[in-house]
Amino acid sequence: METFKLCVLLSLAAAACCGPLPQVTTQDEDLAESYLKKFFNLTEESGPTIRRGISPLTKKLSEMQRFFGLQITGTLDADTIAMMKKPRCGFPDGKVARYSTFGRDLKWQKNSLTYRIENYTPDMSQAEVDDSIQKALQVWANVTPLRFTRIYSGTADIMISFGTEYHGDAYPFDGPDGILAHAFAPSNGIGGDAHFDDAETFTFRSQTGYVLFIVAAHEFGHSLGLSHSDDPGALMYPNYIYREPDTFVLPRDDINGIQSLYGSNPDKDPVNPDPEPPTTPDSCDSTMVLDAVATLRGEMFFFKGSFFWRSYPQSFTPQQSLIQSFWPSAPVNIDAAYESKESDSVLIFKGRQVWAFSGYNAVPGFPKSISSFGLPESVKKVDAALYDVRSRKTLFFVGSQYYSYDERRNKMDKGFPKNVDQTFSGLTGEVTAAFQYRGFTYVYSGPYMFEYSLSSGRLYRVLRNSYFLRCNKY
Repeated sequence: METFKLCVLLSLAAAACCGPLPQVTTQDEDLAESYLKKFFNLTEESGPTIRRGISPLTKKLSEMQRFFGLQITGTLDADTIAMMKKPRCGFPDGKVARYSTFGRDLKWQKNSLTYRIENYTPDMSQAEVDDSIQKALQVWANVTPLRFTRIYSGTADIMISFGTEYHGDAYPFDGPDGILAHAFAPSNGIGGDAHFDDAETFTFRSQTGYVLFIVAAHEFGHSLGLSHSDDPGALMYPNYIYREPDTFVLPRDDINGIQSLYGSNPDKDPVNPDPEPPTTPDSCDSTMVLDAVATLRGEMFFFKGSFFWRSYPQSFTPQQSLIQSFWPSAPVNIDAAYESKESDSVLIFKGRQVWAFSGYNAVPGFPKSISSFGLPESVKKVDAALYDVRSRKTLFFVGSQYYSYDERRNKMDKGFPKNVDQTFSGLTGEVTAAFQYRGFTYVYSGPYMFEYSLSSGRLYRVLRNSYFLRCNKY
């Protein structure tokens, strides 16, 4: 079928984070019906519409929520609407899977492929476009037997072009900040070709626009036979997320996908192996040590590597995202985080720097040095941070000691640091994360969590990390 030859009309648009919606509007209901028909095979026979007061769309809404790691309610809630409003890919996402392919019959039956750049975008120099395209193809060549040769005339296996609106196929582009590009799965004719919407602003490195290398690398995955992945860390995840081109390493999920079609690279140098591909952390890993835990306006945030999980008070399903899809300027592999009630912001620590974000926006004047809190120069990093609602003070854990910072006076308390075990009895290991919830203080050490009353110092329970960060297996 033609729809299966067309890879994904990729809406790689900026992952703008939306605030909670006050109520579901008629426009939202129309959007939901249209969205589910296009991407989750909702048919007219499915039953009455949402606004007729019945919920025949529960199954399709649940499928969509499951794919994107949302809370599975089967109802049109604020987070589901927000996800539907994000520009995205036009290929259906109903299959819940990590990597996926178009099938063994939709792959190239040869390992030597040609490509041709038919025209250029005015946003970049020709040299920058050439470099971006070559490196995007090399991403896939590095892990497979595939080899790409550029030609300058005639018809190549992968024809690459820039165009706007109606540009020569049956899938017109939609203007700025919508569909960034689309590509076609391997086949004769238009198969393998990649088209980029010249109404967008493509860049070589800058975050003020869409990095062509990232967009093209994703598209070429489709040109080679990959569909979308529901792994939020995968290159083949539907939405555009900025990644640093010079340090980009193809994630493990994408490697598994492309190698299921073509096998591994036989020319790998065993003496100088490539960097270890990033793997998306698993909330079901009982040995996982979290980098940080914080609250934000009633939600819990659990940080690990380049990712975090958002957990809602009424939800048993944490939503996993890349940190930089939520806060583009935030660091990854962080050391600590906490929510300051005084400034209504979340503060994120890495090394000797601290970043601040109010909701989804970076706070001006950050990042700052951690010495701005009064921490001595000898402190090279903060292991964990804990805001105490009752005293309105923040505790900074550094090794076996902790400091107390008065949020109202913006000043470090006297008499610190103190030894951790003076206040937190039974805690002998390194503190790796901490936060408060419903009047209790939770201090993490490795894969365990200690539940305290901070006012009395009493230890109530020792729990596994999974007590709040629940396993998210379907």
